[in-house]
Amino acid sequence: MRSWGGAALAALLLSGCASVTRGTTENISIASTPAGAKADVSGTEAPFSCVTPCVVEVNRNADITVSLSKEGYEPQIIPLTREISGSGGAGFAGNLLLGGVVGMGVDAATGAAMDHKPNPVVVTLQPVPAPAAPAPVVRRHRKPRVPVS
Repeated sequence: MRSWGGAALAALLLSGCASVTRGTTENISIASTPAGAKADVSGTEAPFSCVTPCVVEVNRNADITVSLSKEGYEPQIIPLTREISGSGGAGFAGNLLLGGVVGMGVDAATGAAMDHKPNPVVVTLQPVPAPAAPAPVVRRHRKPRVPVS
């Protein structure tokens, strides 16, 4: 029984609170108007593509960029930022009680206290402007020259 208690205490000391309570991944929702755009998500372990609306699971410590494209519309690139969320900050601070410096290090390394913003990613795609019609050619008629006699 004593070895189980020691193992549990060691697990608490070696893991970060935010890592335990929030995990090291999060879901990012991606939507576009009009729907059906191709979303390329960079910053994931493997390149990932989906058709909007869709959801992708990413590591909290990853630098994520979402690129949206659809035929007839201007492409959009949305870089996501990472911010400490309220619950992530509370989990990170909980390390003072349970995880100590080691737990803080785990949370910092895994990004467990972070959330990506914006989430959800919602984009209104802009139509590609139609090519301008060529300007009509205006010809001016001249009066015929009358020979001077």
